[in-house]
Amino acid sequence: MGTVEPEQPSLYADRPRIYPRAVSGRVRRVKWAVLCLLLGIYYLVPWLRWDRGPGAPDQAVLVDMGHARLFFFWIELWPQEVYFLTGILVLAAIGLFAATSLFGRVWCGFTCPQTVWTDLFMWVERRIEGDRNARMKLDAQPMSARKFRLKAAKHAAWLFIAAATGGAWIMYFVDAPSFVRDIFTGGVSLQAWFFFALFTATTYVLAGFAREQVCTYMCPWPRFQGAMLDDQSYVVTYRPWRGEPRGKAKADNVGDCVDCAACVHVCPTGIDIRDGQQLECIGCGLCVDACNDIMRKLHRPEGLIAFETLSNLAASTAATQSMPACAARVDVGMQARRVPKLIRSRTVLYAAVLGLVTAIMLVAFLMRENVSLSVLRDRAPLFVRLSDGGIRNAYTIKLSNKEREVVRYALVADGPAGLQLVVQSAEQDAQGRPLLTTRPDGITEWRVLLTAPPRLALGQSVPVTFRLMDASGRVAARHESVFLGPER
Repeated sequence: MGTVEPEQPSLYADRPRIYPRAVSGRVRRVKWAVLCLLLGIYYLVPWLRWDRGPGAPDQAVLVDMGHARLFFFWIELWPQEVYFLTGILVLAAIGLFAATSLFGRVWCGFTCPQTVWTDLFMWVERRIEGDRNARMKLDAQPMSARKFRLKAAKHAAWLFIAAATGGAWIMYFVDAPSFVRDIFTGGVSLQAWFFFALFTATTYVLAGFAREQVCTYMCPWPRFQGAMLDDQSYVVTYRPWRGEPRGKAKADNVGDCVDCAACVHVCPTGIDIRDGQQLECIGCGLCVDACNDIMRKLHRPEGLIAFETLSNLAASTAATQSMPACAARVDVGMQARRVPKLIRSRTVLYAAVLGLVTAIMLVAFLMRENVSLSVLRDRAPLFVRLSDGGIRNAYTIKLSNKEREVVRYALVADGPAGLQLVVQSAEQDAQGRPLLTTRPDGITEWRVLLTAPPRLALGQSVPVTFRLMDASGRVAARHESVFLGPER
């Protein structure tokens, strides 16, 4: 008889469906306030108007891809000023590191887009299908007219929110009223439809179905945020020195935890905070509200689960280690706590980097020029010998005017005395200098000829500086170049 091969264990496990229960309390109210604020900003900002003058877009916040501009109220950034966006991203990253070192995963629990939209989707789900027990019973039932009606209403509401989310994102890149009008008149481009459908689908799938899977498996932040925490960082934690040993409320010699699992039932990732710090915990603090509600009903002090530092947790545990479960143990454990040190090496470092980057960006922004000058010398040929023996170099000059009005500048070339400057199709001022007229919020291009007469003896390469002079005689912009001639 042949041998029977042992069955290989599966390397994959089905995702356990999580049914978070609704909860109320201080943390939940803060989360609702943050959710309303962030969603209000996201959906309403594209509709804000800002008058920039005739011919300019009046949307307050707009990424104008067609004209390569970024508008943010009174600020207008050009493509060559992308370093400002880099600075903003650096500030955001360092700010996130600083917030994490102080308050743990406050970003994940309160302000992350995945958390915000998942909260909104779960609220809709509860309003239509009911709370935890009702949803569990509904999913366990076979398909019926009532179940189909509730599921269809829920997914229709989810799709509406997802479509509003995808549409709002598109409105940051096009004029919001025009985009809405084009949706109903069929004037939306294929490219806009593609991104509208993409963001609608991702919002619908991630907030409606993936949910905690995004935080646990897709997001890289939980993998390295632990490096930014220390024993003085606030994290959501269970106080075992107070809750253990667990038991019924009226039992003797037991802690405050009655093993009701209320903290597990409200957790959006389905973990048990009593097991200690875990990768799946996003620090939302809903378990704090759930536990405090149970403690109030049992007439016991709140704070069995709380935002606490690991240093205080260890101090309270050490102070109550030899004490039996009693009311005095709670007092001793709370007295052992110390005020967390907000000023410590890593927070000082983060604050210093934030201050430095902010100062650099502020100085760069205050010193940014409204007009810039670029000079490109012809390379083929490097120079031209004229019939009278003179040497001529040709240049292409580009003027970038960031103001929304026409400005005229006089062009001056500083170099060896005797060089003759000519700008094709340009007028001259009273001193004979070429006048260059800029285009409002645009780039103008000019053809410049610089000629050395035959009697002027120059080297093979001579430095030349082009300067733009405004009406008051001030230098508005300058650019260094060279004048090339034959080898002597």
